Amino acid sequence: MIIWLASYPKSGNTYVRAFLSAYYFSENGEFDFSQISAIDQFPHEKYFKEKVNNISEASKQWVPIQKEINKDKKIRFFKTHSFLGNYQGNQFTSPETTLGAIYIVRDPRNVLSSLKNHYSFDDNKALKMIKDKTRSLMSNNGSHASLTYISSWAENYLSWFSNNQFRRLFVKYEDLISNKYETFRDIIVFTNTLMNKVEGVNKSKLQKTIETTNFNVLKKKEMNEAFDGSESSFKSWRKFHSENKNLFFNLGPENNWKKILNTEISKEIEVSFEKEMKQLGYL
Repeated sequence: MIIWLASYPKSGNTYVRAFLSAYYFSENGEFDFSQISAIDQFPHEKYFKEKVNNISEASKQWVPIQKEINKDKKIRFFKTHSFLGNYQGNQFTSPETTLGAIYIVRDPRNVLSSLKNHYSFDDNKALKMIKDKTRSLMSNNGSHASLTYISSWAENYLSWFSNNQFRRLFVKYEDLISNKYETFRDIIVFTNTLMNKVEGVNKSKLQKTIETTNFNVLKKKEMNEAFDGSESSFKSWRKFHSENKNLFFNLGPENNWKKILNTEISKEIEVSFEKEMKQLGYL
């Protein structure tokens, strides 16, 4: 069965992915980028047995592929940015294949400023993306099998929030920064409950994991090991730097939309997502 690690892009998914990788797939909680592969991404072309020519064809295979993955009855984490719901008559997942989900949500004003850096977008292009209900993300190699339908920031969040077919834990990115220990502890408690683990939280391992997945540590590791957030986490620094001018771990906790966005753009986000932002305490 699958435990989803879900979010809209640039919301802290990889941060939590690194944390879970270190806590569950190391002996002492010390993080290394090689552990990232223990939490794979979905959708991904490697799970498709046949070539697909568009996302419509791919979406028909999402649930059948998950059923195939679950045949060995193991519990797995998967990272996704997918909208949770109906895409052209096809569901992204189902209660038959999903054990639960951890959803990370972030103030959309800071999401937008992070998108600007990651994709080298200007304000208007980033704003268009975050509001686009038809938006999909293409993989680096252009594979339709890896294409992810994300919708808009609000629709992505609401699709996971409104679904009660399986257990979910909602985590605010801001709490990961301001209240690290308690927030990450809650993630472990929730995950252990899903997996029917009887042991409690390993406090020393939790502390070690928090320390070794600190944002500044991850940023330093990226510069030394050339991590780009993808499944292929290792590249030579020279090759990585020549192809990607922007760091994956850029500002993190120091990303302050008040210093980056102009008033007109931030106001449009607040108007567009007023209901959701008030619900989450961002307004």
